[in-house]
Amino acid sequence: MGLKDVLRDRELLKANLMVNAFGITKIPMLFFIGPVVEELSDERVVMKIPFRKRVKNHVGSMYFGALMAGADLAGGLAAIKYAADKRLKLSLVFKDAKGEFLKRAEGDTIFVCKQVKDIRRLIDQAVADGERHNMPVEVTAYVPSKEGDEPVAKFVLTASVKNKK
Repeated sequence: MGLKDVLRDRELLKANLMVNAFGITKIPMLFFIGPVVEELSDERVVMKIPFRKRVKNHVGSMYFGALMAGADLAGGLAAIKYAADKRLKLSLVFKDAKGEFLKRAEGDTIFVCKQVKDIRRLIDQAVADGERHNMPVEVTAYVPSKEGDEPVAKFVLTASVKNKK
């Protein structure tokens, strides 16, 4: 294990602690479903929601509310981390959301958002001019153990960001 791996693991540990603390203090449902940060890079965010009883629906697949929560977190985590790193106080909400459920999520579900750079630019713009800015954020969900690299759901959430001075 090289230094790069140790630093990556340390960053992932910090990100998971941040998500758990955020869940406990701000949005308890996030803590309840137990999301795990798998990757948090300059390119993408990868979250996992483990498939267990507390996230299942009556037909044995992941409840759509848990899927939406995973999309929300995958789409918002890049902004939360960027704001924390820069010590910014932001108002960040998703003002609308669209989910397209393609297949049943019947296993650990991975949520991927590839718009980290776009989200950072959105935040920088909101900080620079003090105005609220909006942007669609795309998140795709996969169940690799059952569906391989075929998506089980696709989401588009409109991020709305304003700097709180």
